[in-house]
This record gives sequence, structure tokens and C-alpha cells, in this order.
Amino acid sequence: MYKALIKPILFLLAPEKAHYLTIFLLKFTLAIPIVGGLFRAWYKVEDPRLERKLFGLTFPNPVGLAAGFDKEGKYYRAMSSLGFGFIEVGTVTPKGQDGNPQPRLFRLPQDNALINRMGFNNEGMDALTQRLKQSRPKNLIIGGNIGKNKVTPNEQATDDYVKCFEQLFPLVDYFVVNVSSPNTPNLRALQDKEPLTQLLSTLQSLNQQKSQPKPILLKIAPDLTNSQLDDIIDIVRDTKIDGVIATNTTISRADLNTSEAQIQSIGNGGLSGQPVKQRSTEVIRYLNTKSKGELTIIGVGGISSPEDAIEKIEAGAALIQVYTGLVYEGPSLIKRINKALLLQNTQV
Repeated sequence: MYKALIKPILFLLAPEKAHYLTIFLLKFTLAIPIVGGLFRAWYKVEDPRLERKLFGLTFPNPVGLAAGFDKEGKYYRAMSSLGFGFIEVGTVTPKGQDGNPQPRLFRLPQDNALINRMGFNNEGMDALTQRLKQSRPKNLIIGGNIGKNKVTPNEQATDDYVKCFEQLFPLVDYFVVNVSSPNTPNLRALQDKEPLTQLLSTLQSLNQQKSQPKPILLKIAPDLTNSQLDDIIDIVRDTKIDGVIATNTTISRADLNTSEAQIQSIGNGGLSGQPVKQRSTEVIRYLNTKSKGELTIIGVGGISSPEDAIEKIEAGAALIQVYTGLVYEGPSLIKRINKALLLQNTQV
């Protein structure tokens, strides 16, 4: 029904308006108890064979919602009814910020892709904290994706990550350090070995002082070279963080079906969806091979079918996340992936 009826209507609207309308209507509809029950019965696939035990956490299934979909923590309860095994909120920054001027989200239908330059638009960690204090659905695992404010210079970036880490610590199950968005000026410079080691070491030191430390993962860009990926493996080992999310959006515009003129008119931003699928899988496979399977990886990038998800898992991903595929395929994608994993009896 989504692809035949709902998607054509949504694609008549500007992408950002369509996004907020969709999740508002979903939240409103699921507030009706009988409807919420029907959604959960239809979309959830519950089977102990889908469970994944990682970082001391039990994930009901390996399919998660990637960061960026629910930046504010306003919709995680509604989205949990669609069968996700875990949901990542954010990216959140210490202070609220508007992000980049609109329009800042663009569809590339010929490529089943999106380009975004949202710029970490969010209401800040205080607002997110209040929402996360509300009751959550049973067994729902929530990750907190943290970043720095645009006005914070890189030399002081660690302070921003520490503030978010400390405030969200009691409320999320794991953390993701986002230094790979292309939409905050100079943010990706924090992926260099020295500043990244310093940042992760600081967070891990604070983490280990807690009575029950939380898993910390690093989200990386698909545009890193193999030499840089080698550095990532070394950094993860040295800082003893729990894993990597591979990958964020790409700044590449190679091999697109969309016309060059349209790409030029859109301008800067991170590209997600099908065009990043191959590179994301390459990064996962490289990290898994070079680390001899020791590195825990969450795979994301271009997953729009069960086959795409299985490809990521076979490349070395322990869990996977979707976002752009959800826009193009609809909520049945989660169910289809979980059904396929059961059918294939794929072990992560």
C-alpha cells in the first residue's frame, strides 16, 4: 500500500515536509490503542532466532532505525511499532540549533537516494533528555547519537561531546560518536587519528568511571581511504570502544543516474541510499577482514531490500540500520528483512 498509494502522495510534497507529516500522522494514528496493536501485530517479527546479544545488550532483532530520522526523540515510541530491534535518536548537540537553511533535503528518485545538508538541526540535549525520561516500549533499545554545535571550534569539540554524554548517560543504552557528517564545517577533521583518539579516550575514561559503563561506537564516513580505515581499527583497539557504525553519507557524486544539472542545482550535502550501498559494504568488509573479525560493526548505507541487508551481514555487520530505504520502500522493509533473515537462517 505504501509504494502504490502513500508514497506517490508524499513525493508530491517537499521532502522535509513529507518527512514530518509522515511521522506526525504515524504518531497520531498509533496513539489509538487498537490501531497501535494492529500495527505491532502486522509489522513485528518476533522470534528468538533474530535476537542478537552484543555489548551486554539483547537486541530483539538486528534491524535498527538510523540516526537522523528521529533527531529530537519525539517519535521513537511510534517508530518502535514498526518492528525495529533498536532505534537511534539524534544527532543531538549541547545547545539547540536551527541547522542549515531550507531547502536542505532532496530526493533523487532515479537513484533511490537522498541528499541532505540538515546541519545537526535539533532542540538540544535538554529537550531530548526530557523526552527520553518518558516511558518507553518494553525491550526497546535506544542509542544516543551525539555531536558538536556548529559554533564550537574543533579545539573545544570534546567539551560538547562530554556534555551530551554525561546528560544522556542514564537514558540511552549505547552511544554513537558522530564525527562523520559532511554538513557541519570541519567536523570530519575530527576523524584524523590524533583528535579522534583524544576525543574517544576522554569519553571512554568517563565511561569507565561509571558503575555500569555504556557501549560507545564511532560512526565513520564512507569516504575514508584504506589507510584511514587502518587508523580507525587502531583507534578502536587503543581506546577500547565497542565498535563502529559504517557508514554515514558520502560527499561523492559518482555514477548517478540523476542529471548533472540537477546535482549541481542541489549543491552540497551528504548522499545516502542506493549509491552508497557498494562503498558502505566495502568499508564493512575491509574493517572486518583487517581486524580479523574482532571489530563489532553496525552496517548502514543503501539497504533497501532483504538482499542488501544480508549482503551487509555477510560482509561482517553484526547489526544493520535503515533510513533512506525506509523512505523509498516503506515500513514493510523491516518486516521483509527480518523474515528473510529467518528464512536464510543468517547468523550475525
